[in-house]
Amino acid sequence: MPGTARPQIRSHPARSAAAASRTALGALILRDLMVLKKHFGEFVARTLVQPFLLVFVFLYVFPTIGQGIGGGGGAHSESAFATVLVPGVVGISIMFQGIQAVALQLAAEFGYTREIEDRVQAPCPIWLVASAKVLSGAVQGMISALLVFPIAAVVHAKGVHADLSYHWWIVLTLIPLACVAMTSLGLLLGTTFEARNIGLMFGFVVLPLTFLGGTYYEWTRLAPVKVGGFPWLQTVVLVNPLIYINEGMRAALTDARHMHLYVVYPVLIGFLALFLGLGLRNFRRRVLS
Repeated sequence: MPGTARPQIRSHPARSAAAASRTALGALILRDLMVLKKHFGEFVARTLVQPFLLVFVFLYVFPTIGQGIGGGGGAHSESAFATVLVPGVVGISIMFQGIQAVALQLAAEFGYTREIEDRVQAPCPIWLVASAKVLSGAVQGMISALLVFPIAAVVHAKGVHADLSYHWWIVLTLIPLACVAMTSLGLLLGTTFEARNIGLMFGFVVLPLTFLGGTYYEWTRLAPVKVGGFPWLQTVVLVNPLIYINEGMRAALTDARHMHLYVVYPVLIGFLALFLGLGLRNFRRRVLS
């Protein structure tokens, strides 16, 4: 009709694929963190139980009952052992959190829950969905480090103390790097092992990483373990990414002897690239199969 105003149609510029992917990535990470917030009490309990038991038994119970640790040299040796153990407990917590936050969830999502089918429908590439799992798991790893360190540094018997000295530039760079490396390992393990084989993963992968990862000892002290003059154990454990995290944590939190940082950082970055690359490949294969 004459005089009738036509409705105005506003056109909005289409978002680029990169912008849509960033938005989807942020939403996926935010969703995981909201789930973490909802179950934060469970997360704290799961994070603290093992580290608390480690420091309680080794640094409180043993010295209290007179069962020597640290070579049996009295309070001085026990304090030296505490100095070694505290950074190791933080490092092992980062590793366990990375595996629990990513590997165990992926095993369930690829298994009985099939939740992964909903995630891959997000408007972003498949590899970005996997990256969101890695990044949200890394945030959980950093939170676990913040929760564990005060307990590891405080729960000691009388006369036993860890000689801590903070080097903040190492703390602020090493912990995020270690968290992403371990969640990348979690991505690789979660896309390699079926849900029914999780026990095998812990028995054949996680336990060797734990006991040969330098949590209870310094890598520099393994040289005397030799066969025919060759320090075989000190050499073999170099394939374990946890050894570099624990040695780096000792450099960050103490003045104890440790592996050179110009070795720790490049090797950790190399492990991160290897685990993430293989994990993304496996993730894509599992999704498309």
